Formats: sequence, structure tokens, C-alpha cells
Amino acid sequence: MMRIPQLVVFFLLTACRPLFAAQTSHQISAKMPEYTFAIVRVFPHDTSAYTQGLAYRDGFLYEGTGLNGRSSLRKVRLETGEVLQHVDLGSEFFGEGITLVKDNVLQLTWKSERGFVYDLNNFLLLRTFSYSGEGWGLTTNGREVFMSDGTSEIRVLDAETLHEKRRFGVHDGSTPVDQLNELEFVEGQIFANVWHSNRVARISPRTGDLVGWIDLTGLLSPIYRLESEAVLNGIAYDPIRKRLFVTGKLWPSVFEISLIPKHRR
Repeated sequence: MMRIPQLVVFFLLTACRPLFAAQTSHQISAKMPEYTFAIVRVFPHDTSAYTQGLAYRDGFLYEGTGLNGRSSLRKVRLETGEVLQHVDLGSEFFGEGITLVKDNVLQLTWKSERGFVYDLNNFLLLRTFSYSGEGWGLTTNGREVFMSDGTSEIRVLDAETLHEKRRFGVHDGSTPVDQLNELEFVEGQIFANVWHSNRVARISPRTGDLVGWIDLTGLLSPIYRLESEAVLNGIAYDPIRKRLFVTGKLWPSVFEISLIPKHRR
């Protein structure tokens, strides 16, 4: 797809979340495990895609994109980045996180308090669901759906009814971890992008405790991060081949990475 000129992107971005939202400084516990990364493989990514949600199944990435008037749901061929199928959201909706539940795709919107359920095979809209407040990220363990809203809380929804069952707070020791964004369920843990940072939190879905931090600083060269909102956001996992994929908003690449424990002095 043709890349939107940078000036146009700038004006679009300034109409969404504040460019310099107040940030919480997340202090890493001295005992908290940290991980860095090694790049295994690099795949192409549409640089006009304002990535809000990412999921993987059977050789394809499913991607939810944001911005009013540009929000969509896409099926993308991993190896080539080719968009094979897509559906656009109405211009009143700012698309957010997605997840795959059985043969359905779930997609949130930012401030509209409405989510969408699509048929995975043809992207036919099956129904909508509602929630209070903002929608940011989604993931699932197959039985429950986990939803972030930009705070330090994660909501737990019934995978069938999508009604909220409970919530839990995410914390590093005694310190709440907020700005939780895109989510992915990885080998019994929830991986969460922390908005406007290069870090991914590894969270216990049972307790909300952090069990590790992943530092992805340096993953994308600064030359490609010309827009202030071109931030890390997008995690997908292949549970069959144990592959972890990450990308960001307006990034030119999807990276398959392996995690490496970071040794502290």
C-alpha cells in the first residue's frame, strides 16, 4: 500500500492520543528478571499501518489498525506482508486491540465503548459487544479474554459472552504498572506492551505480579522512527513453533525474536 506522507500522518496523529501524555516512571525491581533479544528473522510490514493489535494463526498475521477514518482489521501473509483480506471500520471508530477466539476475531475500539466480533474466515461482522471506559489491548487463553484499558488493571471477560468477570491489578512488587497496551498470551503469561516505551511486561494472569521485563531498545533503528507515535506496539505468538513476533505503529518490519536473559552487574 502507498505510504501516507509524513506531514499528513503528523496531523492525523495529533488528533488522537496526546503526543506527550503524562508517563509513569516504572522502576524495575532489583530482583525482577530482565530479558533482551536476538533477531531471528525480519518480515515486511505496511508502513501506513497504525498497529493496535496483532495475532498469529496458521501462517498468517491478523492485525487491527487505528486512527479515525483509517481503522481496519486485516489478514496479512507473514512472509510477504501482503494484505489478503481486510474490513474497514466506520470513520467514527478508532480501532484498537484484537484477539482470536476459536473461529472468531474480536476487536476493540478506543473510546466508543463498543467491540466487534467477526468470522475469522471471511471477516463477516457477527455481532457487537459493549464495555465501559476505553479499550486498548486484547488477548486470550481460549477460555477467558484479557483486556487492557491503559491503566494498571486488566479486565477478565468470559470468552463466550464477553461479559466482565473480574479485574486484577498489575504490579512490579508494590508498584502499579500502568499504560498497559497491546497484549499477547505466551506460554501461560500475558505479555504487555507499555505504551511509549521499549519494554514489554511479563505478567502472571493469576496474580497480576510481574514475572519479568523484556527490553526491546534498539530493535528498530531510530532512522525509521520519524513520527512520535511510531512506537513499539504489536505482539503475536506462534504456539506450535514457539515463535515470538513484535512490531510497532508505522514500522517497516515485523521481527521474529528470541529472548535472552539480561545479566546485571
